[in-house]
Amino acid sequence: MYPDLSYLFHDLIGTQPDNGLAMFKTFGFFLAIAFLASAMVFHIELKRKAKEGFYTPVKVRITTGLPATRSEIISNALAGLIIGGKGLYAYQHYADFRHDPASVILSLKMNWIGGIIGAALLGGFTYLDGQKRKKDNPEIKDLLVFPHDRISEMTVAAAVGGILGAKIFDLFDNWEDFLADPIGALTSGGGLAFLGGLILGFIAVVYYIWRNKIPFLPTADAVAPALVTGYGVGRIGCQLSGDGDWGIINTNPKPEWMSFLPDWMWSYQYPHHVLNSPNTDPVRSVPIDGCTWDYCMQLGQPVFPTPFYEIVMMAGIFAILWALRTRIKVTGMLFFIYLCLIAAERFLIEKIRVNVSHEVLGINLTQAEIISILLFVTGLAGAGWLWKNRTSG
Repeated sequence: MYPDLSYLFHDLIGTQPDNGLAMFKTFGFFLAIAFLASAMVFHIELKRKAKEGFYTPVKVRITTGLPATRSEIISNALAGLIIGGKGLYAYQHYADFRHDPASVILSLKMNWIGGIIGAALLGGFTYLDGQKRKKDNPEIKDLLVFPHDRISEMTVAAAVGGILGAKIFDLFDNWEDFLADPIGALTSGGGLAFLGGLILGFIAVVYYIWRNKIPFLPTADAVAPALVTGYGVGRIGCQLSGDGDWGIINTNPKPEWMSFLPDWMWSYQYPHHVLNSPNTDPVRSVPIDGCTWDYCMQLGQPVFPTPFYEIVMMAGIFAILWALRTRIKVTGMLFFIYLCLIAAERFLIEKIRVNVSHEVLGINLTQAEIISILLFVTGLAGAGWLWKNRTSG
C-alpha cells in the first residue's frame, strides 16, 4: 500500500519513505485528481451539448481597468492568513503534519505571526496589482458565456459539497465516535462516505445551475459520465492507500477462472495501510515483521479488495454511458440510466463490504444500500416519466 506518495516513489524509483513527499497523502492526492478528471469530462460534454444547441449563451458584462475591490483585497488577505499561518505551523510541527495533514489544515492550529505576514503579503500584492491594472477610462465589454465556460465554478461547488457530504454521511454512520470526540471526528482526514459526497456534490451543482438558469436535463446528462469518472478515480485512492474501504474476510481459495490474475485481486491484507492501527474491521491489523517505516500494519486476515472491484465496475459503467450519450435522443434519459447503474453497482458491492448496518422495517441495511435503493427507484421513475412524455407527445 501507499499511505503517502513517498511509499509510491519508493516502489517506482527506490527512494526511501519518510521524505518530503510523506506529507502528500495518497488518498487526498487521488481525491484531487478525481475532481479534475470529473471536471474535464463534464467540460467536454457541456461543450458538445452547446454545439448541438441545448444551451443559449448568457451575456455577461465585465469592466476592465478597475482597481482591486475591497472584497478582493480582504479575501486574498484571508487566504494569505491561512496559507502563511498554517504553512509555518506545518513547518514547525512537521512530524505531526506529515502523519495527519488534515488535523492541521481543518483545525484552528496556526502560527499567527506567519499568518499576519501572509495576509499582508497577499493582500498587499492584490492591491498593488489592481493599481497596476487601473485605467483612467475603464472599458466595458459584453461576453457570451456558455455553461462549459463556468466549469471552474461548478467544480468548486461540487468539491465543497462533495467533501462536506462525504464527511457528514460518515458521521451518521459513526455517530458514537463523533459524540465521543466531535473535534477529532470533524478534523480527521479519514472517514469519508463516497455516496454522501456524490449526493451533496450533485446537489451543490444543481443549485448552481438553477441559480444561473442553466437547463437541468441536458446538464444532468452531461454530468453523468463525469460523476462516474470522479468516483472511479477516487476509488483508486482508496485501493492504493488502504483507507479501510475494503471488504469482508475472504479466506476462500481463488477461483479457477481467476487463476491468471494476481492473488491480490481476489484477497488482500493491505500491508502498510494508511489507517496504521490495530483497530480495523473486519479483522484487527497486526505488525509487519521487520518493518521500520511509519506505516507497519497489515490486516490479520485477507479481505475482498472491494475498491479495486469498484474501479473495474466504474470503468464498465463509464464505457456504457459514453457509448449511449450520442445514441439516446431523449434528453435526461442518460442521467436516469446512470442512477440505475450506479445504484445497482453499489448495492451489489455492499454484499462483500464492511459497513455499519441500520434496521429498516425489520431488515438490516447499510447506509449505502438504503441510498442505492432510493437512487434506483428514482432512476426508474425518472426514466419512465421521460419515456411516457416522449411517447405521448
